[in-house]
Parts: sequence; C-alpha cells; structure tokens
Amino acid sequence: MDHLQYRHALAAQLEASELAFPVSEFDTRLARVRDAMREAGLDALLLTDPADIYYLTGYNTFEVSVHTCLVCSAERLVLQVPSIETGPAVVTARVDELLGYRWEGLGEVIEPLAETLASFQAIGLDLYGAGLRHGVLRELQSRLGVERFRDDGGELLDRIRIVKSEAELACLRQSARITSLGLAAAAQVIAPGMADGDVAAEGARAMLAAGSEFMSMQPIVTSGQRISVIHLNHQRQQIARDEPVFLEFGSAYRRYTAPMMKTVVAGGASREMLVLRDVCRDLFEALVATMRPGSTFDDAARAAEAVLRPHAERVFFSGVFGYAVGAQFPPSWVEGSGYIARGQMHEFEGDMVFHLPLCLRVPGQWGIGLSDTVRVTPRGGEPLTDNDWMLGEVETAGGTE
Repeated sequence: MDHLQYRHALAAQLEASELAFPVSEFDTRLARVRDAMREAGLDALLLTDPADIYYLTGYNTFEVSVHTCLVCSAERLVLQVPSIETGPAVVTARVDELLGYRWEGLGEVIEPLAETLASFQAIGLDLYGAGLRHGVLRELQSRLGVERFRDDGGELLDRIRIVKSEAELACLRQSARITSLGLAAAAQVIAPGMADGDVAAEGARAMLAAGSEFMSMQPIVTSGQRISVIHLNHQRQQIARDEPVFLEFGSAYRRYTAPMMKTVVAGGASREMLVLRDVCRDLFEALVATMRPGSTFDDAARAAEAVLRPHAERVFFSGVFGYAVGAQFPPSWVEGSGYIARGQMHEFEGDMVFHLPLCLRVPGQWGIGLSDTVRVTPRGGEPLTDNDWMLGEVETAGGTE
C-alpha cells in the first residue's frame, strides 16, 4: 500500500475525525482571510508556517521540519504534505485537495505546486515566516515569474490571527489552567540540593497529566547565576540554598499556549530580590492599565519603561514587554503577530492576547521573572493565567534567612 492508497483507505474511516474546532469556526476564519485577500488584491496565499496552516485547516502534527504548504484561494484550500504526513492530514485537516509527495522525493514538490499556482497572478507570501524554503520559492519563481509573488501574505494573516475568537479564548483558558498546575507542582518540589531538571520534570509531568499536548517549548527552569543569562534552560545544575529558581511554563491545549513565569527562592528571599519582584509587579500594573482598545503597543511600552527607568542601569530587560500568543508549534509559543515594544504603533483591539514576560536579570548574579498571559478588554488587560505576583519561599531544614 503506497501513500495514495493509504490516504484513501484512511479517509474512508477517519476523514477529519480529529478536527480541532467545529466547521463553523473554520468557515469564519476562512471568510475573514478571503475578504482580506480580496481587499489586498491577492488571488492566493502560499502559506508554510505550521501555525498558519493549522489556523485555516486544523492540520496538526509534531513533525514540522518537513516541507508542507497550503494554497488558499477564493475557491479552494490545497494542502501539500510529504507521504509520512498523510495520516495527520487526513485525520486533522479540512481541505479541498491534498497533494502528496514521497518524503524522500523533494523533487516531487515543485511540479504539482506550480500547477496549482499557475492560474493566479498575485500570490501572497510570508517571507519572514517559518517553513518557506528558498529552493522551493526559487523554483516556483523560475517557472511562474517573480512578478507574481508578493511579500504581504504574512502581514495579512497576522492582522487576523492576533484577535482571538471565543473558541480560541476557551483554549487559552484551558492552557492557562494546565500551565498553573504545572508551575504549582514544580514549585512544590524545589529544595536546596535538587537538580533543576528534576524540577522541570515534575512540572512537565503535571501538565501532561492534566491534559497538555506536546508543548511548543519545554518547561524552562534555571537557578542562581544561570537566570541572569537569557534563554538558558535546565542542565543538571544543583540548586543552592537561598537561590532563586526561575520557572517559565506553557502547556498546549489544541495547540494554544498561555505561558506564565514564576520565581521561587530555595530558602529566603533577599531584600534585593523582593525589590525586583515589586518592580515586575509595577511593570505589570502599568501595562494592563494601558492595554485597551485605542492605545498603541508603543503607549503600553512607554508606560512600562517609565517604571523600569530607575532600575535600567542595573538590570537587563529584553525590551519586549509583551508578545501575542495563540496556536503555535515547536520551536516556540510566540505567535509573532504583535509585540508590545517601543516603536510598535499598532493599536490594541479587544480579544488580542499577550504574554507579558517580565524578567529582570542582574548580569552574572541572578534574576527575577514573573508573568501572566493577558486578554485585551475595554477595561484594560485581563489575566487569563493566575499569577499571585509573589516570590515563593521554601522552608528548609536549616531555616530561612
């Protein structure tokens, strides 16, 4: 049985049996995208980001390293996948046509894809998105002409994806619930002498047990000096007494992730740690007060910068006070459709959702990180996660200082 026979046999039994949302949800999304395409003068979109393809079709797989693409036009959705992805395509996706190619036969990609695109004069691309292979684009442009391809496809979809539907908000709330359970379980086991990986393992176990799917990023746990280096993760390091332990988790529920950060001290928190905890909380309050329709992302960033300014010479902060989250695949839960940072002039709209990653790092010493995932409402930012914005402190056999 080859992959074509497998597809038809599987479809007879399980076609679209694991569709993530009701058909009406996908119809609404597709209508909004097609309306935007019409206004932009685009005949088709060529999408390669796994999250974009999932958003429009439901296609869901953990194998996102292979060439996969979706052609979205006014009439059809055409999904191209390798043979090893036939099963997920049949079971999870709703499309009009499925183009398969042998996993080992990358040369089979171009001809059917070029034929699918041949009748379109204006094809939108996301040149900054994931999955668009230079070789594939070069071959398509050689056959069809460079002038047919435009670079505004990603921006078009970002404007739509950044505002969440009720169905999406429900998934984010479920992720928030599971993420919180994972953080609580991890915090419970932190103690001097414990390995950072064991803390991560307990958090992962709790999230998987509570219903998380494979996560877009694995649990992040660092302690002491290693917190001061942005984007390290657990590496068999022993937690010392009175060290802060940084936790950043994000469960996946129907691919939607609501991340949260907490910091727990393996003993007693120092005065300096408590000061930075307060700064994180003040940053959060400044941000959520500004996150309402009509304000810009720049407005919120400037409000937060005013809070951070007295501490800016001592601590490192990334410069991004928030980023949009939604449905994502590895290697990241960052949606990429919007950033709360200086110079970002997009306006907030109701039901946008952002993670506010407020981690302040003292280089070479330690760091304090706290965060919530927040929904934009007319009243300001409304947390979906349930951070208490406190530093956890662990009672130890020798007492705390």
